[in-house]
Amino acid sequence: MKDAGSEEIPVGRRLVRASGGTNLSLSERLASQFYRLTWRTPLHALKLRGRYPLKLLAVPEDPLAGDPAIGHAMLEGVLYWRGEAVALGTLEARREPALADHYHSFALLRDLAATGMRQRAAPVAEALVRNWLAAHAETVSEPAWRADLAGRRLLFWAAHAPLILSSSDLVYRSAVLNGFARTARHLDRTADRAPPGLERIAAWCGIVSTGLLIAGGNGRRSFGEAGLAKALASGMTSDGGLVCRAPDKQLELIELLTMLKSTYAARKLEMPEPIDEALTRAVPALLGVTMGDGGLASWQGGRPFSRLQIERVINASGVRTRPLRQAREWGYQRLVAGATVLTQDAAPPPLNRLASHGCASTLAFELSDGIHRLIVNCGGARIGGRALGGGLAEGLRTTAAHSTLIVNDTNSTAILADGGIGRGVVEVELDRQESDGGSRIEASHDGYARRFGLRHCRTLALTSDGRELRGEDALLPAGRKRKSATTGFAIRFHLAPGVEATPTADGMGALLRIDGGPLWQFRCRGAALTIEPSLWVDAEGTPHNTQQLAVNGEAAPGGASIAWLLKRAG
Repeated sequence: MKDAGSEEIPVGRRLVRASGGTNLSLSERLASQFYRLTWRTPLHALKLRGRYPLKLLAVPEDPLAGDPAIGHAMLEGVLYWRGEAVALGTLEARREPALADHYHSFALLRDLAATGMRQRAAPVAEALVRNWLAAHAETVSEPAWRADLAGRRLLFWAAHAPLILSSSDLVYRSAVLNGFARTARHLDRTADRAPPGLERIAAWCGIVSTGLLIAGGNGRRSFGEAGLAKALASGMTSDGGLVCRAPDKQLELIELLTMLKSTYAARKLEMPEPIDEALTRAVPALLGVTMGDGGLASWQGGRPFSRLQIERVINASGVRTRPLRQAREWGYQRLVAGATVLTQDAAPPPLNRLASHGCASTLAFELSDGIHRLIVNCGGARIGGRALGGGLAEGLRTTAAHSTLIVNDTNSTAILADGGIGRGVVEVELDRQESDGGSRIEASHDGYARRFGLRHCRTLALTSDGRELRGEDALLPAGRKRKSATTGFAIRFHLAPGVEATPTADGMGALLRIDGGPLWQFRCRGAALTIEPSLWVDAEGTPHNTQQLAVNGEAAPGGASIAWLLKRAG
């Protein structure tokens, strides 16, 4: 694939963080908690009553294939989840958020279906659904009835109806079909209360799918299509990115819309233009944050899904396009030359109202040479799992866990213990230039202006052959605060697994040997270079020990400037 678009961002263009970036107010949180408590009242239960559907009007095909190995293990009563073997019978009791979400969404049906052994898989699927119905069908509470999980569950139950509705037990079949209807009625009243972005979109997808598949659902379908179009408009940027700014969530968005598209196809209907257009915009935005190996970069604590995982979803979507080079509103920049790919975070972290566990990664970058990753971010802050304890997960959100400059070991945007984002970066100024000699990005942010009276400015210049990346990190006086003393800083370059750094004799550079790949050289001027331990979190949530280059220095009251160079030697 080639880069998409040749547009330039105007000189001095500002990406300004929207207002309302603080945490939800106390009154808003209390109102939300009170509303969830009403789910257990007789009035809400009364609103969920209605006709029992007799059947589904169609059975959509799941457009994505599951993992047969995981499915075969499930036939033996075990779910392999991010390196852990979990007994299926214990899923109801497990409370880890990511595992609970996987269970309550019933995404695990996809892997079970991938075995191709319907006679053996159906009883396992039926047992899972029976257990869920026994525990949650009449008790409406979170997380089981959380709007986004309820929406996903409707999509997966419909796509795998042959597994969960093959029983000859008419009482059980009726309970499952009634589960469709009750969940849809619940979502009718709660979808718009879900957080904006992926969660709200998932909830509305569930409403639309049920309107398509249950008799007499034309009214719900129209209601759902209008709600989904509104959720997409508020939950996506103009260039197709999710407002949470997480690439792995972007992949989930494409998967959701692709499953919904399959539901329309099952009814021999076309997906409405606003929804189809959102899917068309989402794909190039996702491809814009892939690296040379085709996998995702590690932004906003997400999972660096592999090329095969991404291709599987993109191929299923039916959208054929090229990577978006400038996702202006989503906040990512992409440079490509020769075999070199660079992605940069060029925006403030996502607002608290739009995402939890955002990362202070402004102006960080990742770099790859062909299929070999060279410079990365640590990633993994939102993945969860036993391998990432709470302390480590929080540390992965910090500026120090990203390949950028950090002042006085202080995050460019404050990381809050409740998962939110505090004060810090409000605006990013960015200017991108293209020429025959290569591409150049000049960007700056104000995250340190309030506390230290300094503005971080970063310049990245990639030559047209991709063999040389020149960079400069500068701290310039800014804001009302006036420095009276020097301030320490560090510029960190986290190395990918398989990259070994060897310092040069003068202590101002390092040779970067890529296992099975080319040799790169790093040089810096104006500060001391050290090689320190680091880590990188893979798509399964497993941390891998790596190294990092740390350029340490002190900024005088008038500021400081560090020039550095990454050059391919092989």
